[in-house]
Amino acid sequence: MSIPHVLLGLLAEGDKHGYELKRAHDRRLPRARPLAFGQVYATLGRLQRDGLVAPAGQDRDAGPDRTAYALTPAGRDALAAWLAEVEPPLPYVASTLFAKVVVALLVADAGHVRSYLVAQRRAHTDRLRELTAVKTDPSASLDDVVAADYAIAHLDADLRWLHTTLERVADWHREVHS
Repeated sequence: MSIPHVLLGLLAEGDKHGYELKRAHDRRLPRARPLAFGQVYATLGRLQRDGLVAPAGQDRDAGPDRTAYALTPAGRDALAAWLAEVEPPLPYVASTLFAKVVVALLVADAGHVRSYLVAQRRAHTDRLRELTAVKTDPSASLDDVVAADYAIAHLDADLRWLHTTLERVADWHREVHS
């Protein structure tokens, strides 16, 4: 995820200070990793340095001064260019789960790998239930539902892979150790 571009998009709604940007990010991307305040302010500093945002005033709301930031015309152009780019499918398998199964095949017996896959399938199924509950919660926002849909689709793909891999463990293990 491109944090700078997400922050530019959140600023397209109007001027915000760092705290408001963090809250807006966490609200609009409810299943994403929450942003740390330091990450928000460091990113704002780089966006300002690059001329994509500019200070838009300060306020003090029962605390320290807060600088609000506004999107500059260059920031709007950068955001529009990013939004127009089609995201290519990832060229590599970048999954800790996949790497762990491959390494387990190298160092453990097939029974251990099978046990790990069964435990992982259980964890995925539990998470699937949690996300399905989010979708049926009447108080869930559409942001929550859409994020849950996305996560469910990925969990479903992982579960299909886990099922197929469980069927192949013995053969895969023999191939790795021959």
